[in-house]
Amino acid sequence: QVQLVESGGGSVQAGGSLRLSCAASAYNVRISCMGWFRQAPGKEREGVGNIVTYSGATSYTDAVKGRFTVSHDNGKNTAYLQMNSLKPEDTGMYYCAAKVFPCTERAGTLLGPDYWGQGTQVTVSP
Repeated sequence: QVQLVESGGGSVQAGGSLRLSCAASAYNVRISCMGWFRQAPGKEREGVGNIVTYSGATSYTDAVKGRFTVSHDNGKNTAYLQMNSLKPEDTGMYYCAAKVFPCTERAGTLLGPDYWGQGTQVTVSP
């Protein structure tokens, strides 16, 4: 089983930064890739970015390229989402997700995650 716990959300003004963390507790399960998603009120959940844990390869959706960075600490089994130059349209609930295998993604969206975190709120004011 895998448990994902996100932290680091909060409120920030436009142009500010936040770093989200996603700590994974995996028992007898090797996670191959982790991804970040977000959902704004009234909108569908969308993929933000993802990372292959054993290679460090990353992918991002166009809306966050150059502003957001996904990373992973193998020793801590924790994924991070560094968000810089935040915009009001980045507001939403952010979720991390994990997949055992294979790592398939499309335009920054991790496809078919096996596990989800509970989410953390990010609010960006103008």
